[in-house]
Amino acid sequence: MSESESATSASGFYQSEIAYLAQELSAIRNEIADDSTGAGLEAIHGNYRDSARNFLHYLGLRRHDRRPLQMRLASLGLSSLGRLESHVLATLDSVLQVLQQLGQNPSIGGSASGFPDFNQGQRLLREHTEAVLGSVPDGRKVRIMVTMPTEAARDASLVGDLVTAGMDCMRINCAHDSALQWKKMVEHLRKTEQATGRSCRIAMDLAGPKLRTGPLEPGPKVIKIQPERDELGRVTVPARIWLSDSEMAERPEFPYDFRLPVSKLWLSQLHPGDQVRFVDARGARRELEIVKAGDAGCLAESANTSYVVPGMTLYAKSGAEEELVAAVGDIPAIVTKIPLKQGDLLVLKRDCSPGKPAVYADDGSVIEPPVIGCTIPEALEQVQAGEPVWFDDGKIGGVVEKTDERSLQVRITHTGIEGGKLAADKGLNFPGSDLKLGALTPKDLEDLEFVARHADIVELSFANTADDVFRLQQQLLQLGDRRPAIVLKVETQQGFRNLPEMLLAAMQWPACGVMIARGDLAVECGFERMAEIQEEILWICEAAHVPVIWATQVLETMAKEGMPSRAEITDAAMGDRAECVMLNKGPYVVEAVRALDDILRRMEQHQSKKCAMLRELHLARKVRVSGSGLQPAGLKTE
Repeated sequence: MSESESATSASGFYQSEIAYLAQELSAIRNEIADDSTGAGLEAIHGNYRDSARNFLHYLGLRRHDRRPLQMRLASLGLSSLGRLESHVLATLDSVLQVLQQLGQNPSIGGSASGFPDFNQGQRLLREHTEAVLGSVPDGRKVRIMVTMPTEAARDASLVGDLVTAGMDCMRINCAHDSALQWKKMVEHLRKTEQATGRSCRIAMDLAGPKLRTGPLEPGPKVIKIQPERDELGRVTVPARIWLSDSEMAERPEFPYDFRLPVSKLWLSQLHPGDQVRFVDARGARRELEIVKAGDAGCLAESANTSYVVPGMTLYAKSGAEEELVAAVGDIPAIVTKIPLKQGDLLVLKRDCSPGKPAVYADDGSVIEPPVIGCTIPEALEQVQAGEPVWFDDGKIGGVVEKTDERSLQVRITHTGIEGGKLAADKGLNFPGSDLKLGALTPKDLEDLEFVARHADIVELSFANTADDVFRLQQQLLQLGDRRPAIVLKVETQQGFRNLPEMLLAAMQWPACGVMIARGDLAVECGFERMAEIQEEILWICEAAHVPVIWATQVLETMAKEGMPSRAEITDAAMGDRAECVMLNKGPYVVEAVRALDDILRRMEQHQSKKCAMLRELHLARKVRVSGSGLQPAGLKTE
């Protein structure tokens, strides 16, 4: 074939490919445009009507596998449709127009007039984000939300430090603390706003029907006092014991390892250097030496291991003939945990009465298997044999072997290498069960009276259906004229599957958003699917012009221990594609806010949603090839 014949053939293929793609895109465009007609959009709030149309177009586009179309468009150097979420029809029409010009074809398809174009789609998302999360902070478009610890109710400076560090939204978890403490947190924030001139939204998270393990029978009331020892058993650091008359007594500034409650009068007669003698629970004779004494109590040290129980008698002499005698007061019971390993049987009771660990015979065989209850017993009625169950955020897993009127028998299939320990009040997940639990519990309805008066945002935990969303809206309408934004927390398989319907329900409210609650969601859907699922939620919400909160375990190690892991830094940077990133509480949460603020400011220069911004690279400078100029053997250069 001659060069001219080859060029003619290539041109014919090129024109044929353009014609095919134009017809294919036109058919897709007309099909999804029809999806928004007759869809009942009159129920959607005026703020979201255009967004709802675009959302329906996006769902129509993604209803089929578009990968072959993507590749054929890319082969012609055209848009791959990979960034059309916020302006679906406008993107399709733009690509169609280019194809028509290339192929010199008459106009095919319709026009996107009346639907969001490129700029309008981004503007709608910005406006809806401001309606939920407040105005854009200086120098950063992604907001930072922080969960309040209990300390925020009594320490106004903590709230001030968080706002100064970059917090844009205070999150109060209604599963913890009380209305009195929530009120103090709100007051501290309002005072901080006045002092700093900064505005900060308040989000209140309804607890919802969180399934947790029930209580366990308490262990013995005993304190094991133990010094630190080296590998040879030699004491390197003595045990430090704080002796005081009450748990409410003023705590010392210096550290201590253990606390024993004793009489204030007895303590007042002790001095540094005094010896305190006692016989511990094993019958071993032990001594403590007083090293500090004050009005609040005494600090003692011990180089021996001892077991102390309530009522144990303490003897001391302090410059007097008569011995000073006191009894150890009440000691908290040891928190019981159930040790589990793969293959064990665990009985999950259909009530919330205290459970207990297994009972063993002398030969190690199990006489009675371990038992634990559930905080929402009625949920277990919907669980069937063969379905999986996960405990404690996925740390322990099992399969339901048998059910009866009183319990489920769970065979443990997943634990750590050395087994696991299950405690009370740990999360329960049944990812394979069709649980029908309303998102609003009686406690939530009670809490809503406070939330409706003070919150800018109401977070609906375990939102699973559109009916859950409608019920929350109805409750808020009954509680006054305020219309706080509604945020749907997606944390179950059912909630993920029903997200499109729930979004359309939420868009009937003046302002709404979505939180990717990655803790429970990862357990429910499988950790290996978490990255895929959070991507889908981001795409869906961008198409609906609804802001997303990226939540759970962001910089968690840093907030708790002061130093982030490398993976956490990358995860926090990926949160830049959401409209808000949430941090949980921890001793170093202020430092974590500062770090997150810095990460987000840097990342937004490089990325907006899925779009690379192509900011100049510091490495992309003019360079010259350098080296030794060595040539392969046998070759010569002129």
